[in-house]
Amino acid sequence: MSSIANFATLIVNDPDFARFAIKPKDALWSQLFTIPCGFAFTSFIGIIVSSSSTVIYKEPIWNPLELLGRFLDEGGSGTRAGVFFISFAFALAQLGTNIAANSVSAGTDLTALLPRFINIRRGQKGYVCALVGLVMCPWNLLSSSNNFTTYLSSYSVFLSSIAGVLISDYYFVRKGYLQVKDLYSARKSGPYFYFFGINWRAYAAYIAGILINVVGFAGAIGRKVPVGAQYIYNLNFFCGFIVSSGIYYLLCRFFPVPAVSTRWLEVGEDITDMSLAYEDSSSYDEESAAGRDPSKSGEVGVLDFPSRKIHEA
Repeated sequence: MSSIANFATLIVNDPDFARFAIKPKDALWSQLFTIPCGFAFTSFIGIIVSSSSTVIYKEPIWNPLELLGRFLDEGGSGTRAGVFFISFAFALAQLGTNIAANSVSAGTDLTALLPRFINIRRGQKGYVCALVGLVMCPWNLLSSSNNFTTYLSSYSVFLSSIAGVLISDYYFVRKGYLQVKDLYSARKSGPYFYFFGINWRAYAAYIAGILINVVGFAGAIGRKVPVGAQYIYNLNFFCGFIVSSGIYYLLCRFFPVPAVSTRWLEVGEDITDMSLAYEDSSSYDEESAAGRDPSKSGEVGVLDFPSRKIHEA
């Protein structure tokens, strides 16, 4: 689970980058190769280096910075130059990883949460993300290999529930259909306004996915818990994912959400005009500006006109 949790962040944060893709397949191949192959290669290097340190130094050294220090203790000028370039690569990798996996995601989420007060620069590069990163004292997570792996495993408890809700909503509830213009609208009559701007079904499913692993998480940090809870926690990512996605799907069946399709309706490779997803694209902005309820014109609910126009196209 620690290995899965290592790239669980990128699984959840992929939409921050994939949303710029013009077509669905544009984001497929990059994610298909980058995440599995990239993490598999770096994990393989880590295993080889740690195993080699056991042979050379008679003890496994999991921290690469400590291993570089050992190199300096026994090497000359060539070793120092090699350590410098390796350390520079580590610094560059940390910068790139934090920008892609943490900074961009934090800036995007905070901007969506409080767009009037926080923009992408303030949330991402400025004060909020940097402050939170310092307050959480990340150096304590690297104090030992046990702390680090425990943190990674517990991290996936929360990310798995988010991924489960996202997958269930797009693939099973909405069947690939999204009203793109309404995603950026704050109209109370819009299909994504829900209950005062909050989709309570998603939050309920998210909490349910966390609760299934809470007891096992307590056991991972030293508490005495039932053996069954430990077994569940050993598969925390899959358990959280399945529970949150299943709960969200059931809630949407009993408490339907608007703007869904009865069949798979993702925009395909042959669609280039996104206005085909609307009955009358030219009148959309006029209705919004006039404050009229678009639900009366058939734009909210279980939609049939988008499927008609897209398939006719």
